[in-house]
Amino acid sequence: MIVLDTNAVVYWTLDPHRLTPAAASALDDEDRRLVSSISIWEIGLKAKRGFLKLPLPIEEFVIRLKRVRGVEIMAVDDTTWLRNLDLDWSHRDPADRTIVATADLLGCPLVTSDETIRSFYRNSIW
Repeated sequence: MIVLDTNAVVYWTLDPHRLTPAAASALDDEDRRLVSSISIWEIGLKAKRGFLKLPLPIEEFVIRLKRVRGVEIMAVDDTTWLRNLDLDWSHRDPADRTIVATADLLGCPLVTSDETIRSFYRNSIW
């Protein structure tokens, strides 16, 4: 099982050549790929604000993502929010904190290109 940061979801689905060989291999090797629902929110906001060009509406993107074998979109529950609050990390981005909390609670590696996340969450792959 592996957790994908928002950037990893975007790269893996829309621009796979941007993944490093280590990230691509980790994603290929896992049967379960977990995407926090906060990543859907983050992708939708970036598309709406013009920072990310999606080739299809966000609703269709999510439908297709859910059809990919081994992909699970996880809702953010109270346990994850509490872990988010408990992280000893000064980083303020709620999406990053929630994704790290998800990976930490599950004891999973996290695929991310984000250096700030990688410097905090040691079980990161890029």
